Amino acid sequence: MKRLLASIGCLVFGLGLSCSATAAQPLLTPQELQSRLASPQLRVIDIRESKIYLQNHLPGALNAPYMLWRGPSSNPGELPALDKLTGLVQNLGLTPSTPVVVVSSGADASDFGASARVYWTLKLLGLKELSVLNGGVKAWVQAGLPQEKAESMAQTSSYQPQIDSGLLATKVQIKQQLNKGDVTLVDARPADFFNGETRAAAAKVPGTLPGAVDLPFSKWFTPGSALFVPLDQARQVAASSPLPSGKETVSFCNTGHWAATNWFAMSEVLGQKNVKLYAGSMVEWSQDVSGLPMDNVPGRLQQLLIDAKIWSAKTLP
Repeated sequence: MKRLLASIGCLVFGLGLSCSATAAQPLLTPQELQSRLASPQLRVIDIRESKIYLQNHLPGALNAPYMLWRGPSSNPGELPALDKLTGLVQNLGLTPSTPVVVVSSGADASDFGASARVYWTLKLLGLKELSVLNGGVKAWVQAGLPQEKAESMAQTSSYQPQIDSGLLATKVQIKQQLNKGDVTLVDARPADFFNGETRAAAAKVPGTLPGAVDLPFSKWFTPGSALFVPLDQARQVAASSPLPSGKETVSFCNTGHWAATNWFAMSEVLGQKNVKLYAGSMVEWSQDVSGLPMDNVPGRLQQLLIDAKIWSAKTLP
């Protein structure tokens, strides 16, 4: 009965988005979130930089900047050590049953990837009642809803999370699956990355994973905004994309940021089963000393030109 009521609630409220296995809606409008703020169990996690959070934030929101959820500068996509994530979750007072809403700035579609990545990380750590504020703080402000400056703190929890390997794809697993041909690899990056016309600064080689299909993360958003599209439009995006069914799906990008948006869309919004995120993504894959296979790798001269552009962008004013 509880699951039935939760399913009905997902149809009635908000954007009409599909529910996953939990009672929480994956996306909330500002008005929906405001109606839930009175709940003492709710945790709103603002992942903006602390100095920005302290200027103004949602009432009662806790601050946990996005970079705390990321890996080292050599590859920010890597999953932080479990003890670091455990401390972060405990300091926020989180347990598997804690309702959590992740809030980013809402600056643009790329910014959504931060909230999706934190949502994925929390789910990876065993939390179940998860949502994202659609449009972030920008949408909240545009809705004319209240903010505050006072920093909020949570009572520390004693939760000891474990990694749910069913949500995480690793380099070793992908290599094995490529040999078997039983995986669909989905590249969330813009076409110029997928086609090998550029690369992330930390990546060693331009190109994409073998046999990957390109589904740029930006397709899931209302043009010019950070607003995730309604369910019917999300279904249209999926239907118009080359996504074979019946296989495990792995979402990747450069460092697992844009890929988190594709994972969120396929797994949480559309309810697709067996979707994983490759956190290390192309930076980890291209840095492998054994020289792993890749598609769309340009010739040596083109690679040198790409290297020069990246170098000049970093060093020249």
